[in-house]
Amino acid sequence: MSRRRQERMAIEIRRIMARIIQEDIKDPRIDFTTVSITRVDVSNDLSHARVYISVLGDDKKQEETMQALQKAKGFIRSELVQGIQVKHAPDLEFRLDHSIEQGIRISSLLDELKEGPKVHDE
Repeated sequence: MSRRRQERMAIEIRRIMARIIQEDIKDPRIDFTTVSITRVDVSNDLSHARVYISVLGDDKKQEETMQALQKAKGFIRSELVQGIQVKHAPDLEFRLDHSIEQGIRISSLLDELKEGPKVHDE
């Protein structure tokens, strides 16, 4: 399979999954305002897709969201088949991605450094 086709398929899967999570999944454990699909890696034969999910919130919120996505995997695959118009949807594997959280943390640390040390006048 060509690398270009893999990349196009990954982009399309990411786009369609974002729409499915935002509009179609009705599970209250998934708050679409805190969930982002950061990356999709597709295997050479397009039979597997590793989907990296970022969830803003505490560990409990992240775990609940990942469990809900795992439970909805069959529904997501069926919607994905219709969206990308292929005979077989890839098997989905969800992975929690902490990159957005780390970026926010680094940004806040840089802002603190930019402000400099705080001096108290007495």
